[in-house]
Amino acid sequence: MASLTPSQIERIDRSHTWHPYSSVDSASTSPCWQVVSAEGVRLTLADGRQLIDGMASWWSVMHGYNHPHVNQAVTQQLGRMAHVMFGGLCHEPAAQLIQTLVDITPVPLQKVFLADSGSVSVEVALKMAIQYWHSKGQPNKNKILSLRNGYHGDTFGAMSVCDPVTGMHHLFAESLQQNIFSEAPQCGFDSDWDEKYIQDFAQKIEQHQQSLAAVILEPIVQGAGGMRFYSPHYLKRVRELCDQHNVLLIADEIATGFGRTGKLFACEWANVCPDILCVGKAMTGGYMTLAATLCTDKIAQGICQGEAGVFMHGPTFMGNPLACSAANANLELLLNNDWQANIERLQRGLEMGLSPCRDLSSVADVRVLGGIGVVEMKQAVTLAEIQPQFVDAGIWLRPFGKLIYTMPPYIISDADLGVLTEKIVEVVCSIE
Repeated sequence: MASLTPSQIERIDRSHTWHPYSSVDSASTSPCWQVVSAEGVRLTLADGRQLIDGMASWWSVMHGYNHPHVNQAVTQQLGRMAHVMFGGLCHEPAAQLIQTLVDITPVPLQKVFLADSGSVSVEVALKMAIQYWHSKGQPNKNKILSLRNGYHGDTFGAMSVCDPVTGMHHLFAESLQQNIFSEAPQCGFDSDWDEKYIQDFAQKIEQHQQSLAAVILEPIVQGAGGMRFYSPHYLKRVRELCDQHNVLLIADEIATGFGRTGKLFACEWANVCPDILCVGKAMTGGYMTLAATLCTDKIAQGICQGEAGVFMHGPTFMGNPLACSAANANLELLLNNDWQANIERLQRGLEMGLSPCRDLSSVADVRVLGGIGVVEMKQAVTLAEIQPQFVDAGIWLRPFGKLIYTMPPYIISDADLGVLTEKIVEVVCSIE
């Protein structure tokens, strides 16, 4: 197939491509920049400009682009087999990945279901919870308790547990399962604990315990629902209340897993173990789409002793060998290095670099946790206006709502992190 010129790519993109959360109306479409290559933390555009990527491609490119170790693993696997069905067959890359996931997550999580994407891993978790209670002779326990400001994905089951107002999916409200929502945690990460923070949640779980299959939440950090950080004590109390009222706990660590918050998994901040755990995004280092849903032996056995005798889910591309090989190489890079000290380095750099924004009248809050830096504005920013300013400044960010945030690749140098934060401050100052 002949190569396309930049003008041909632009024509096709404008005429036929529908980008995520975008309009096909050219009058309201945000600019779209062509990327021709990526190396380390830099994206190279078709016009030759290079951008420091402060988004890690939606939080997934943990070790930067074109990493030789991951490249080698994928290339070697490609020479063996790119794909084979996972029904009735197994292979080394999947076995290695599954063993690693079991080893690095809390001991009770012993069963791993490999999924296609983060949204699908949430679908799997919800189905596990509902099928578990059906198998236990309690089919009435089929609702999910979620938190306001939560975000868990774009597929129908996942949409049903996103915030029904701010979760981007209110247009589908009448088509979704009607679940139950508690108010978002009001306690900051470092807040002194007060039982008032858990009062609404406690009332909801007690009131609906007979119909609740599970609670689902993003531990410690609510991501796309507002980049909100909350107290580990809140999470600890949720675990206690789930146990008290015989409700399962699903932890959605798709965004927070693999070190992003300063712990390998955010649940570790509260020293709790969920019944079901969802991971994804950074697992393959951004090379291929892959996620996983882990659960306890209790959940797995409960499901398989029920009417169906099996768990009722089976993706065509489950356990793809190429994706598993990328994940194995990526996690090897993470676990064989002092990742925690590196995240502490990122936190120091983000805190120092973003701190000037605290003095700006247009800024409501600046907060940092691990490798996450957030500048919350008092008024919503317009993506079509602010993103070109970031590109002109030589950095790549994707703000939304009132939030200008960065979750850079872990390998970003202190110098590049300094440039990234300096340019964020410059752009924020320009809209002051």
